[in-house]
Amino acid sequence: MSEYLVPIALIVAGFALLMAGGEMLVRGASRLAALAGISPLVIGLTVVALGTSAPEMAITLQSSLSGRADLAVGNVVGSNICNVLLILGLSALAAPLAVSVQLIRWDVPWMILASFLLLVLSLDGVIGRWDGGLLFGGLVAYVGWAVLQSRRESQKAQAEYEKQYGVRARPRRKEIAIQAALIVGGLVLLTLGSHWLVGGAATIARLLGVSELLIGLTILAVGTSLPELAASVIASIRRERDIAVGNIVGSNLFNILGVLGLSALLAPNGIAVSKVALHFDIPVMIAVAVACLPIFFTGHAISRWEGGILFAYYLAYTAYLILGATDEELTRTFGRVMLGLVIPLTGATLVFSLVRALRQPRTQ
Repeated sequence: MSEYLVPIALIVAGFALLMAGGEMLVRGASRLAALAGISPLVIGLTVVALGTSAPEMAITLQSSLSGRADLAVGNVVGSNICNVLLILGLSALAAPLAVSVQLIRWDVPWMILASFLLLVLSLDGVIGRWDGGLLFGGLVAYVGWAVLQSRRESQKAQAEYEKQYGVRARPRRKEIAIQAALIVGGLVLLTLGSHWLVGGAATIARLLGVSELLIGLTILAVGTSLPELAASVIASIRRERDIAVGNIVGSNLFNILGVLGLSALLAPNGIAVSKVALHFDIPVMIAVAVACLPIFFTGHAISRWEGGILFAYYLAYTAYLILGATDEELTRTFGRVMLGLVIPLTGATLVFSLVRALRQPRTQ
């Protein structure tokens, strides 16, 4: 029994650090948006998204440089699926999430385009250095575009946050430094907390005799997305909902363009992409990205019931992966039920909601 004490302590401490880090990150990012005159959506799409992608960057870089390509690609693809289905689902269940028009018109299409680009670059079975350069160049272009776009809304954002926080039009460097320190401190706590939590959970799983494959499919996949989970749920509860949604979309973009792009650039032989990832996991990631458009567009919000659908699909996806590793016949049955019944019903429901939303008169 004593061997369980240390991993349990790591799990408890990891959760505590995640909550504290998420609070610091959201507070610092939202105030920095006010001080710099940048919209909180852009802060979520860039600063918060880059920071919460730190665990994916560390694991993917290490994996690609050590020749463990499956872990590198699986980490990014699995995290992107987890970000939308699990994290946005739980965030919307905590509080319905408003979705800005900019996100629907520009940022989600960027995410979908990046997902398709990854599929095209992977068709030859490897993401080479030229491919990595193309992906990373896309990240630079996206960040530059996002910042320029935000400047158009700077006056509106400044007025809104001055009213909420009482921020002066010309902030002092000390004020900016304090908020930047909160962001950096929050990112450090998020990264350390996720590391402790994943390590403690993996140790307990091994002590209980759970297979390494099951650990990889569950604990590690969710573990690297814990910073996004903490940041988005806390942002949702604090009503910083532009940051909550923008963090997920931005994180997915950073994972594909930045994490895989930089890793492919640095890996001597690029990153090999397995047939399983090419034929199943990457298409699932694309489908999840595309599904964001009708969900976000219905009322420009993610309602609680839509969050419940996302969360349910994450459970179904995880169940499919686990069944695939343990029971081939049951996996085929499960897949037929999902493809023949559940997915069509969900699609019909979303189409109905989308048509109803389009018929409603606009209030703005």
